[in-house]
Amino acid sequence: MSENRYETAVARYFEAWNAGSAEGIAKAVAAAWTEDGSYTDPFAEVAGHEAVAAVIAGAHAQFPGFEFRLLGAVDGHHDIARFGWELVSVADGSAPVAGFDVIALAEDGRIRSVAGFLDRVPATA
Repeated sequence: MSENRYETAVARYFEAWNAGSAEGIAKAVAAAWTEDGSYTDPFAEVAGHEAVAAVIAGAHAQFPGFEFRLLGAVDGHHDIARFGWELVSVADGSAPVAGFDVIALAEDGRIRSVAGFLDRVPATA
């Protein structure tokens, strides 16, 4: 398996998380996830494009003016990849939220599932 496969999947993942509109999120989620793809973290457990898009829209509402950025390199084997990320303020560069995700890929390279872990969260979250 090519390293590029993992990096491509993660790039699509960040495109979805950083899309600027509901329409953009929906389109990016459809490109990144399989139809029945899931997303699970300490605050959410959802499956399907609409539900994943709703979780992403909720993060935008909670953290306006922030974007998700890759932290370090993408590591993968078989159909699984892992990577770190942080949520960064475009205005001042602060990063109140950071985490680590593990994704499982389908044969077509789209995400079947995401298991998200939060390493840093604001006290007010």
